[in-house]
Amino acid sequence: MKANAHTISIHAHSHSPVPVAILPISAYPLVPESGLKFNGVMEDQLSELRSLASHAENRRTETGIPRVAMVQGAIPEHELAAVYDPMVNLILQGSKSMTVGEQTLHYDPATYFVMSVDLPAAGVIRSSNSGAPYLAVSLTLDASLLAGLLSDLPNTANRVGQDTGFSVAAVTPELLDAWVRMLRLMKQPSDIPALAPAYEREILYRVLQGPMGWMLRDIATPDTALARVNQAIQRIRREYERPLRVEELAADVAMSVSAFHRHFKAVTALSPLQYQKQIRLLQARTLLIAAGYSVTAAAHEVGYESPTQFSREYARTFGMPPAKDTARIITSMKA
Repeated sequence: MKANAHTISIHAHSHSPVPVAILPISAYPLVPESGLKFNGVMEDQLSELRSLASHAENRRTETGIPRVAMVQGAIPEHELAAVYDPMVNLILQGSKSMTVGEQTLHYDPATYFVMSVDLPAAGVIRSSNSGAPYLAVSLTLDASLLAGLLSDLPNTANRVGQDTGFSVAAVTPELLDAWVRMLRLMKQPSDIPALAPAYEREILYRVLQGPMGWMLRDIATPDTALARVNQAIQRIRREYERPLRVEELAADVAMSVSAFHRHFKAVTALSPLQYQKQIRLLQARTLLIAAGYSVTAAAHEVGYESPTQFSREYARTFGMPPAKDTARIITSMKA
């Protein structure tokens, strides 16, 4: 749920949106929400979490707890496309699809979503089968806290699949319990400084002990492929408006060009050039909507030499030319 121009559903430096047209293949089929199987304890935990988060708005809602946010209700489509920060996202009601590149993951209260690197993604949310609004909480990952926690733990995580930077895992009673205690702090703000760090460590510990724990371990461990790709991602994010030289990026992280391409695609579901393009287009969309830039000015600001090429790639990504897309979104915001 966090963003720069910020997005809403999980965390994002949401610079702006990516298209609905960007939602392709389903990679993680789930049991329909009506078929979720929870024991009594988990049902009670979810019920309490829903009550605690019930005052969330349909935008990133701060909880008063560092790095913890929540969101509820119908979120505008353009705000669900953004550059998302590393985070753990837990859906309490309804469901969501997250699309990165050509991969789409679906999750609901039976699962939680982990993103270990900054990724441009598009989200689609749905109400529950009963009609109750979408409701979710999130924890933005703190790299230094994660590294400190890892130094105190044995490496027991089993690797699952490739060096992906995002995935979904089944929720557990232990993880829900840590979240319950974390959100209860909203009722006792004076306890936050003393207790929130302990609960945050526990949430991270539960994720580290789960099937996606290796992902967080790798991102916080120097010299893993995931950590090296993340280093390259940070450079692209800082210098997105400059021409991208893949050979230079690969050399920076001590990889051959072929190995760098392979690992970058595995982590982000995008090639380095595709990643940069998404960053540029998302940032341009923010400039058009929030800052009132002209199409030509936005194109040049994010690194395009040709406004015509910019408009063509923008339309291919967002489904319509920049001026028309901007007018549509601004009109919807006023409605």
